[in-house]
Amino acid sequence: MSDSREQDVQNDKERYERKGQQLAAIGAFFAGTAVALGAFGAHGLKKVLSEAALTVYRTGVEYQMYHGLALLALGLGIRVLSSQVGTPTLLKRLNTAAIFLIIGTLIFSGTLYIYTLAGVRLAAMITPVGGVSFLIGWALIVIALIQNRRSS
Repeated sequence: MSDSREQDVQNDKERYERKGQQLAAIGAFFAGTAVALGAFGAHGLKKVLSEAALTVYRTGVEYQMYHGLALLALGLGIRVLSSQVGTPTLLKRLNTAAIFLIIGTLIFSGTLYIYTLAGVRLAAMITPVGGVSFLIGWALIVIALIQNRRSS
C-alpha cells in the first residue's frame, strides 16, 4: 500500500472514531434528557395535562429513549469498527442511518412535546415525518448489516 493510501485509511479511521464518539454522546444526551423529561411529565405535568395529552407526551419520551440508546450503541459500534480494515462502506452506511435516527428523534419527539406542552396542532401534523425518518434509519441499519455480511 502506498504512503498516500495508508494516510487516507488512517484519516478515515480517525474520522469514524470521532463520529462514533459524537454519535454515542448524542445518544447519551437523548437518553439522559428522556429521563429528565419523563420525570417532569410524571411529576410536573400530571395535574396540568389531560390523560390523553400525557399519553402523547410519554410516547415522545419513550421514542426519544429508544433512539437515544440506539444511537449510543451505533456510536460505540462505529468506534469499534473504525479500527478494523475493510469496513468503510459499513461505517458510512451506519453513520447515515444514525443521522436519520437523530433527525427522527428531533422531529418525532420534539413535535409531540410542542403539541402537548404548547397546544400547537400543526406540530402533530409534522410528527409522521419523524416517524418516516426513524423507519429510514432502521432500514439503513438492516441493509448495511446484510450487505456487510455478504461482503465478509
